[in-house]
Amino acid sequence: MSDKTLPIKKFYAYFLRPARGLLIPLVILSIWETGVRTQLIESRLLPAPTEVISLIAYLALHNNLAGHIGISTARVLIGFSIGALSALILGGITGLSRNFEAFFDPLIQALRAIPSLAWVPLLLLWMGIDEAPKITLIAIGAFFPVYINLVAGIHNVDRKLVEVGLLYGLSCTDLIKRIFIPAALPSLFTGLRSSLSLAWMFLVAAELIAASRGLGFLLTDGREIGRPDIVIAVIILFAALGKTTDGILKWTESYLLSWRDSYVMENS
Repeated sequence: MSDKTLPIKKFYAYFLRPARGLLIPLVILSIWETGVRTQLIESRLLPAPTEVISLIAYLALHNNLAGHIGISTARVLIGFSIGALSALILGGITGLSRNFEAFFDPLIQALRAIPSLAWVPLLLLWMGIDEAPKITLIAIGAFFPVYINLVAGIHNVDRKLVEVGLLYGLSCTDLIKRIFIPAALPSLFTGLRSSLSLAWMFLVAAELIAASRGLGFLLTDGREIGRPDIVIAVIILFAALGKTTDGILKWTESYLLSWRDSYVMENS
């Protein structure tokens, strides 16, 4: 690659390529706005994007929107951290021990099938209506994707790599540090990203537990007073926050796994 084309390649990689992801949303917003303005879409059911943006600005100035976003984000991050850390510990032990897996994996798979809302009454009975049941519900949702992907990543480690490590006299600890962990990291990050998305989904169910603050509270409030603009505004905020946190995790994955010699499709 010549020195002249290198800056162009970097500009495309950092600016133009990510901008392509905005094209389809902008087209959808344009069609949506046009449909409302031409009265093809009833504004009382689906307000125009400009009205929703104006409402978000109003909520930010007069209704402490930043506080609602902050409390919801804190709940997600705390619940996600607890659930992911628990899954790392239990998934690592289960993935490395067939005996442990035989005892605990069937129970975990059964618990995974329980719908999120089914936990709400039980958590209310056990923990009351404070922050504990909300964070616990989010942690439950965040646990399973990390656990499933970590166990699968450990089980899919190439047997030849383990045999080579044993030939070189690596101890059990060294095998885990130098073979199992690096080989399972891609699957782990897949689980972490799925877990973080589920944490945002479980947040809505969590904030149904007698919440007086948070985006889930605003969502419920908008439904109860018949304000579709509030509901849509909160949905857009959920999408933006979810994409932002996923982008941070994706960047972390790319940084930590930069050693991978994976195939990257060239631009056509």
